Amino acid sequence: MKETNDTMMQYFEWYMPNDCMLWKSLLNVGKDLKKLGINYLWLPPSFKSAGGINDTGYGVYDLYDMGEFMQKGSIRTKYGTKQEYLDAIKYLQRSGIKVLADIVLNHRFGADEKEEIIAYKVNPNNRNEVIGPYRTIEAWTKFKFPGRNNTYSDFNLDWSHFNGIDYDDRQKEHGIFRFYGKHWSDDVDKELGNYDYLMGCDVDFNNLDVVDDLFSWGKWFLNQTNVDGFRLDAIKHIRSSFYKRWLHDLKNETDKDLFTVGEYFSCNVDSLINYLQKNDEIDTLFDVPLHDHFKIASESQGHYDMRKLFEDTLVDKRPSKSVTFVDNHDTEPGQSLESWVKDWFKPLAYASILLRQEGIPCIFYGDYYGIPFKNIPPMKEILNIMLLARKYLAYGKQKDYLDDANIIGWTLEGDYYHQDSGMAVILSDGEGGCKCMNVGKNLANTILYDCTGNVKETVYVDKDGNGIFYVNGGSVSVWIKKDNMYNL
Repeated sequence: MKETNDTMMQYFEWYMPNDCMLWKSLLNVGKDLKKLGINYLWLPPSFKSAGGINDTGYGVYDLYDMGEFMQKGSIRTKYGTKQEYLDAIKYLQRSGIKVLADIVLNHRFGADEKEEIIAYKVNPNNRNEVIGPYRTIEAWTKFKFPGRNNTYSDFNLDWSHFNGIDYDDRQKEHGIFRFYGKHWSDDVDKELGNYDYLMGCDVDFNNLDVVDDLFSWGKWFLNQTNVDGFRLDAIKHIRSSFYKRWLHDLKNETDKDLFTVGEYFSCNVDSLINYLQKNDEIDTLFDVPLHDHFKIASESQGHYDMRKLFEDTLVDKRPSKSVTFVDNHDTEPGQSLESWVKDWFKPLAYASILLRQEGIPCIFYGDYYGIPFKNIPPMKEILNIMLLARKYLAYGKQKDYLDDANIIGWTLEGDYYHQDSGMAVILSDGEGGCKCMNVGKNLANTILYDCTGNVKETVYVDKDGNGIFYVNGGSVSVWIKKDNMYNL
């Protein structure tokens, strides 16, 4: 018996203003999010980054500065100070929400000094192929963290702690340069020949001093923040053996059952499964293949075969390891991995992650609150309905009706422990229509209504649990018990 449904929220988006005061804002919304059923909150990187207060947090400069030292033009980060971050974590945990910290270990930006380094230029489309002879470049690779002045750690970085960079300051040339005597890690994604290098100063996970410092930092970070788990950034670019050891070590250092979700951005479900097999310390991965299906369906003008919506996705192949999502900060318009699901399909996609049994769904701040910078309106109203339906009613045995190219549906039979639970969900990417589905004995001899408001008529369910459920064109309808005890 499932007591409650886990639900995650990504509480930030890329274009938030630098005065957003995100950490403080959590003190006003934490309890409301918990009431909606959110029990995991993924917060953005808390570290001082190269862009200071204008940096979203992924251009990491100093892992030991969470908004405490005067570096990169300010004490605070884009989201606030260290104390505000710690206060927000404590408040959320008191509210019953577990906090996931975004960890970015793959690269560094904003070095304090340049160094002369012997390097090879490599083919960006095949990083194993060297272009021309080695040469001396100038690169920003020396990190001395003068504003922190060795507080918490006296470990500074220089070129020996990295294996490559993307800019030669001597010749003012962009490219990918692998340092002489260094090699890319083998245990990474094989896209582009070898996808060790992603951006900035690429951290060398073959360097034992680097690895030792990251183990020390992880213990320090957990001790400072007391977070409940991690969102691990860019893991396809980091040797899987590192995170396996790192997480194992940290779990042994705490009595917490740390929850982890990794970002392995690949539409190939076999790549995700292969990573999970190599690293059994990772609890879940984001279901990028499912996100890709949503994007393609939203762009297909009603010609997508909806029967295949869940095929070859992580939630299909490894449901217990899947965190499902519709969009995130990387897929937003204008970002490097832009793959935005079109607005008309968003409610269908969210129904497909929030109102099913498999996977842990993650809703996106930019969908919930909107993205003013891109004139994208909020979906708060419809998402609140689906979140509450998930919290109170999305229980019991699931039966799929994925049998039509345009109209698909499923039912949840409800259970004894959640009064009035159970539902029928039907969606169409083409013309409207109907489907006969069975909702089970829990809702037999009852009247159901579409809580989304898209279909106004009610549906009678007979003594065997059968009903004919309707949906409008390019829409979704969620049929629940009329006059249910939750007033949904």
